[in-house]
Amino acid sequence: MESAEYHQALALLHWQIELGVTESICDMPVNRYEVPSVVEKPKPAKPAGGAAFPTFTDVDPVAEAERAAKGAQSLEELRAAMYAFEHCELKRGARNLVFSDGTPGARVMIIGEAPGRDEDREGRPFVGRAGQLLDKMLAAIDMGRAHAQAPVYITNVLPWRPPQNRDPKPDEIAMMKPFLARHIELANPEVLVIVGNWSAQALLGKRGITRLRGQWTQALGLPALPMFHPAYLLRSPEFKREAWADLLELKAKLSRG
Repeated sequence: MESAEYHQALALLHWQIELGVTESICDMPVNRYEVPSVVEKPKPAKPAGGAAFPTFTDVDPVAEAERAAKGAQSLEELRAAMYAFEHCELKRGARNLVFSDGTPGARVMIIGEAPGRDEDREGRPFVGRAGQLLDKMLAAIDMGRAHAQAPVYITNVLPWRPPQNRDPKPDEIAMMKPFLARHIELANPEVLVIVGNWSAQALLGKRGITRLRGQWTQALGLPALPMFHPAYLLRSPEFKREAWADLLELKAKLSRG
């Protein structure tokens, strides 16, 4: 025989349903954002026969990048080391490794930020609209990628295109910076041209290209001149006057030796 408590509980349940209740709650609130102080690591299962699976320690991608970059004794070896580097997730979504363009050994090395769609497709830096503008800017001061008297060498901080051309992440910059540093060392330029905010972040440890541009500084022991990115100049052509002044300063620096 059903008790009065049963019917009372059932009536309360129907009343709650009519009020719109969709789920029950506990006596005490549950903090679903609380991180446990101790997380127990799952124990690896053992295969048949009793032998344990091999265990793998966490890999430090920056340390791995430093090791791989240091082992490269030429630009071609560095390209191969970067191609073999598996710790940057950008590689999985990119078509091509974008290593460099221009003339190795040139006095000027230009450091861009990351490849875009056109660069990812062709495997060369600065080949899209921004690259075409860069070529015109360099030609205006009698320089170029394959210029007979005043060639330049070009690369990027990141060799793989970020999805949807998003900004580079700090961890991506950190793990690829050892390759960039070795790239500069092997290319052995006299001066660096740091193009854009993220290149400044990687090489100078700070951003704010509007404030930094046009002022000579030091990056990895070399004279370095921050400049606006050509893509920014396409969006904001009113700043081309400042970019022209920076180009003239670059030319004057090279003339002074």
